[in-house]
Amino acid sequence: MKVVAFNGSARKDGNTAILIKHVFQELENEGIETEMIQLAGKKINGCIACYKCFENKDKQCSVKNDIANECIEKMLDADGVILGSPTYVADITSEMKSLIDRAGLVARANDDMFKRKVGAAVVAVRRAGSIHAFDSINHFFLIGQWLVPGSSYWNMGIGRNKGEVEQDEEGLRTMKVLGQNMAWLLKKIHD
Repeated sequence: MKVVAFNGSARKDGNTAILIKHVFQELENEGIETEMIQLAGKKINGCIACYKCFENKDKQCSVKNDIANECIEKMLDADGVILGSPTYVADITSEMKSLIDRAGLVARANDDMFKRKVGAAVVAVRRAGSIHAFDSINHFFLIGQWLVPGSSYWNMGIGRNKGEVEQDEEGLRTMKVLGQNMAWLLKKIHD
């Protein structure tokens, strides 16, 4: 089994990546392979609403000049997906929003091709707005018929400067429980 995570932060290896790595640790403890794709510095544009994906039905976006199709293919190949984002003005980053919009429309055009995969949101926040960011990611999962495991609290960690989330004991505990629950669900699905 494999879980791929997409770190939507503009800051590579920052707090969002740190939180994802804490989830990964639990998955790896259960023998689940992990991979992180960091969107920082990579080009990903928003959906242009051309609806070619509904005509082509080839599980790809017709816009080929960025990494969206590479990301969509990795989602298809994985058993589980983590979407991580810092909180920008009480929501997800523009990179994460672009990935969600593009992957979501392609999935819808191809009979909800991510249906019954396991998906989890991870959000880093300085102070407030994380619940809205968490909801934005979960809306993508839920409308696409993904299975979403819970945790001991909302999947968020608090910290501004790189590494500060390591001081958020409750946030780290939440990531640990999320990883354990995600592993449990993946194993139940594959039994």
